[in-house]
Amino acid sequence: MSDGRAIETEATELLRTLIRNKCVNDGTVGSGQETRNVAALEDYFAGSGVSCEKYTSKPGRESLIVRLEGSDPSAPRLLLMGHTDVVPVSPDGWRRDPFGGELEDGIVWGRGAIDMLNLTATMAVATRRLARSDFRPRGTLIYLAVADEEAGGTHGAGHLVEREPDAVKTDYVITENGGVPIPTSTGHVLTLGVGEKGANWRRLTVAGTPGHGSRPFRTDNALMTAAEVVRRIGSYQPKARIFDVWRRYVEALELGPELTRGLTDADRVLESARELDNLSLAREAHACTHTTFSPNVIRGGVKTNVIPDRVEIDVDIRALPGVTPEEVDAMLAEALGELAPRVTITHGRAEPGSLSSPDTPLFDSVKRIAEKLLPGSRVVPRLTTGGTDGKFFRWRNIPAYGFGLHSLRIPHTEYPVMFHGHNERVDTESLKLSTMMWEALCRDFLA
Repeated sequence: MSDGRAIETEATELLRTLIRNKCVNDGTVGSGQETRNVAALEDYFAGSGVSCEKYTSKPGRESLIVRLEGSDPSAPRLLLMGHTDVVPVSPDGWRRDPFGGELEDGIVWGRGAIDMLNLTATMAVATRRLARSDFRPRGTLIYLAVADEEAGGTHGAGHLVEREPDAVKTDYVITENGGVPIPTSTGHVLTLGVGEKGANWRRLTVAGTPGHGSRPFRTDNALMTAAEVVRRIGSYQPKARIFDVWRRYVEALELGPELTRGLTDADRVLESARELDNLSLAREAHACTHTTFSPNVIRGGVKTNVIPDRVEIDVDIRALPGVTPEEVDAMLAEALGELAPRVTITHGRAEPGSLSSPDTPLFDSVKRIAEKLLPGSRVVPRLTTGGTDGKFFRWRNIPAYGFGLHSLRIPHTEYPVMFHGHNERVDTESLKLSTMMWEALCRDFLA
């Protein structure tokens, strides 16, 4: 068996194991139980000459670290971070068992196949291969398989950064999200995540006056007020902000001069996004240039014949880097207008966005390796609209990037709908490419 084929098989089988362990994180403290995937990874690393460090935040919520110590304390340290938990599924929407780890025609199916057990597995395979080789780096390599990313990282990366900072002391981090080839007229663009928006969740409570449902005229119905609150928040658009990373990304897509100008102009980007036929790009253009407000959950009323006196609305707000939680609250007040006194706002998560500079030796190394492994491609920085554990490091001024090298087998348009969606899957060629990427990167950057 060739080395490439052996890498592909090894990464595939480890991924299937991690999927089958069903470490589903529904946001409650007792869910996740990532200890199962930690045990699988311990077994995988057994006999490779490295020791596994385990860190427990809550019962069953374990994270694992493997490190290859460098010979030079002054050399840069690199942390490869993958999470071991996955989000819940709706099985009826799947064509395969979401926790079966089925392999068919070079495709692995299952929850976590791209978010992000694929990278957790390939990072582990690369680390084990390096440990068993003649690799003697100047800089230290840290492999981290972390719990709880899918619920914000409190019991995983957040716990380690706050409570065990020496264990995750590093100069650079690579985690998820990027590396899917996007076709252009002159080759493929590979995005590398350099930042993300801040999750700012708010619960809005609207008060009214109860009464009999048979006499609704001139009543103070909290649900009627809440409906207008939802409408105002859903239609609210704060002023756009154009980041250099967004400009570089749009220019790399080769969309033509007029559309490029429209999508990179703060005064025109919203209208340009509205006119786009490409719905995925339109949503990305809006999300990468605006702090967004999405009212997603509403609760209220006790009985059909009782006018409700209390309605709760949960709003998912994603703040651009540089926008503080206080500014988010000011935007909410602006959106509500004269209804603001009728609404009580309770804070959930209140996080700032984060952004790392792409002008680093690690970015240069990723670019050099990736473009060699996938000829004709170009690595371009991008802002991630969702959340990752990279934020915990960026908040401490440690550059954190998102990447993972994918093949051309699955079209780039299919990836956005698989994240937290039905029929999540990854091709084994991508598993091979990612593993080769991590191994070559470590040899290049840490040597």
